[in-house]
Amino acid sequence: MASNNITSESKQLATWYFTFAAIIFGAQLVFGLVAAIQFVMPSFLYGVLDFSIARIVHINALVVWMVFAMFGSVYWLLPDETGIETVGIKIGKLIYWVFVAAIVVVVLVYLLIQVGPADETTIWFITEGREYIEAPRWADFGIVVVALTFVANLFFTGMKGKQTGIVTVLMADMIAFSGLYLAGMFFTDNISVDQYWWWWVIHLWVEATWEVFVGSIAAYALITIIGAKRQVVEMWLWIEVAMLFGSGILGLGHHYFWIGTPEYWWEIGALFSALEPLPLVAMFIHVLYDWGKETGLQMAEEQEGHKIAGHTITNKPAFTWVVLNAFGNFLGAGIWGFFHTLPQVNLYTHGTQFTAAHGHLSFFGAYATILVGMMYLAVQGANGIKVLKHTKASIWSVSLITSGVVGMTVALTIAGYVQVLVSRAQLGATWAAYFDGQSGMWFAQAMDWRMIMGVVTLLGFVFLVKDLLTTGKNPVHVR
Repeated sequence: MASNNITSESKQLATWYFTFAAIIFGAQLVFGLVAAIQFVMPSFLYGVLDFSIARIVHINALVVWMVFAMFGSVYWLLPDETGIETVGIKIGKLIYWVFVAAIVVVVLVYLLIQVGPADETTIWFITEGREYIEAPRWADFGIVVVALTFVANLFFTGMKGKQTGIVTVLMADMIAFSGLYLAGMFFTDNISVDQYWWWWVIHLWVEATWEVFVGSIAAYALITIIGAKRQVVEMWLWIEVAMLFGSGILGLGHHYFWIGTPEYWWEIGALFSALEPLPLVAMFIHVLYDWGKETGLQMAEEQEGHKIAGHTITNKPAFTWVVLNAFGNFLGAGIWGFFHTLPQVNLYTHGTQFTAAHGHLSFFGAYATILVGMMYLAVQGANGIKVLKHTKASIWSVSLITSGVVGMTVALTIAGYVQVLVSRAQLGATWAAYFDGQSGMWFAQAMDWRMIMGVVTLLGFVFLVKDLLTTGKNPVHVR
């Protein structure tokens, strides 16, 4: 993605982060497809790649590529927002290579060793066995060093340069981003206590700090792409900060009942977790309403013979992904999350494929979309393109990836419904009921469709990579 048109070292570093993020994104999809095939055909790669390892790489690659793309997004916007080069950029580049090397080593260990001894050497050098944060303990410390260096670069730049609301929110958010990860770095023998702190990482780290981050990036993208009013996007950004750090902490409660905490957490958690995506959606609606209203007035004046500069979408692929983010966040994190966290419903849905359906749509809708949009902004800036329009590849990529993820979500929702109806409601949630539910026709067909939609998503990713790599070299636009 890099180009000689980039004059800022910070933006150059951003393209490095985006490039590696795209590689890990591809690995996430490949290993997810492998796991989906193994779910349908257990003999696939038997003795070569264990299902649990394919799943570990799939889930952890999801987290890693998004973190890389988040760091890249910040390094890209910092010179624009602060008006200066990122402070400590040389160390930032060094830490990038340290981060890449650590990720490569961790993945190779996952694939080549797969199963370790039943003692603490496995926790330190192979895997901790905690979903989403399975990285071995040594890698945990490395991630903290990388994150603190990144935070230092952000803070020193924010304090030295021009201070905008976007940078200020990012500075506050990155403190929480780094701090909450620490909650998953220690181990206790009591599984309830251990799960309590694990949820702080999974829910607050991902669903609070990441959501605030997305709001900041969306605000920057809307200003850059359509010239949105800064006071509007920053107003909603501060509202989002208040709601996410308020409702996000209370929303954590919908996990608590299952680890032995009081029942009242059910109602509190279910209510407040549903509020998290609302400010981001409101920001988009407000901005797009103002933008459309002003565009309509300009068109009316032009019809009367006045020549004025109309609004232009300077990056249509990025704008498409950013709009998808607003409504994908609302559907995936909001709707799909809410309808199975109500206490009366969660009694039956907890631990079923409903959770996987929510996870697929929410991670895609809330995070992947906005980060792909930032990659397109980087392609535009790196190649000096004034107005970046859609290409055939960009249209195919957004169509196939979105269709694939939505298809997987629907398939997993159907599978979850079968589990709830058969395994839980009818047969009483026994082991026998669990296996009976998974052998049912609807469940099996849903898993087949999940696999097929995984292929569709991977094909869309191929178009995405093609477009990112070729758009700057030959910007022939079809729309």
